[in-house]
Amino acid sequence: MSASGSNTQILANKYSPTGAPSLDIFKTVTVPAPTKDSLKENQVLIRSLYLSIDPYQRNRLTGATDYFASQYELNKPIHNPGSAIVEASTSPDFAVGEIVDVPDINWENLSVIDATALRKVPSGTSARDLVTIFSLPSFTAYVGLTEIGKPKAGETILVSSASGAVGQIVVQIAKARGLRVIGVAGSDDKVEHVKSLGADAAFNYKKCGDYVEAIKKVAPEGIDIYYDSVGGEMLDAALATINDGARIVICGMISQYNKASGEVYGLKNSMKILDRYATVQGFLVGRYYGTATETAFISEVGKLYREGKIQYRVDETVGLENAPQAILNLFEGKNHGKSFVKI
Repeated sequence: MSASGSNTQILANKYSPTGAPSLDIFKTVTVPAPTKDSLKENQVLIRSLYLSIDPYQRNRLTGATDYFASQYELNKPIHNPGSAIVEASTSPDFAVGEIVDVPDINWENLSVIDATALRKVPSGTSARDLVTIFSLPSFTAYVGLTEIGKPKAGETILVSSASGAVGQIVVQIAKARGLRVIGVAGSDDKVEHVKSLGADAAFNYKKCGDYVEAIKKVAPEGIDIYYDSVGGEMLDAALATINDGARIVICGMISQYNKASGEVYGLKNSMKILDRYATVQGFLVGRYYGTATETAFISEVGKLYREGKIQYRVDETVGLENAPQAILNLFEGKNHGKSFVKI
């Protein structure tokens, strides 16, 4: 926590267009803290509690202007979903001491924010829940699986990055809905974790050899749904094993994020999409907030979580000053589960 009267901020220092990002693209500064006296009508002074750490932030640090989420502005605070507590308020909707969901919170101890930019917290939900079980990745898992994957009991689903923030929820919801679940992860420990979540089979892509053969070994009857968070060679291999009418859910392509345009992997099995009359669809989860899908997500996942039918492994970093390294860990394979920072 910052000293009294001061406010620690994590800024975007410079862009990193390609390659592995480094700590020098961030900058930590100390500025005067905002106070309740600075509030205008319908504003809230919040103290940050938790920050979500998510793979899509990498693209916001490239300087590219054609990404769905705008680039971070240089010498301005990094921002991402998080949770906070109300320190002062001129809004009738938010009271001092109330925990709030902040879809776009600045990486700083104290912030002044318009009340319209805050969300009420469902009953029984903690500040930590907002960046874990009810986080953006968790909702992303639900949207991709239910809205695009359209799962049917008895089908087989392949989940890449199955131990990650999105994948672990996909695995468990799919299993709860009666699917045969195959997980892919990047270490033996992660493979065992995926199996502990209920996956019927899982393999370590770093040790399995040929990806197509590895998939066929655990799913000899083919794949009906592929939930993809990595892109590249694994997506290509999955296409080689899909069944008629398969649905390929494009959630992310983390294996390609640090590559220059000429280095991006080119698919070789795209003809399978035609041959198998498959559906390939990407999506942006932001379009589903405030819809009936979000209501269903809170209801279904919340119920499963309360009943102990969903586990949620997390990767917690303590201290605002350590948030930049938490982002880098995503691309160095050092995280395991949903990453977040506790302020």
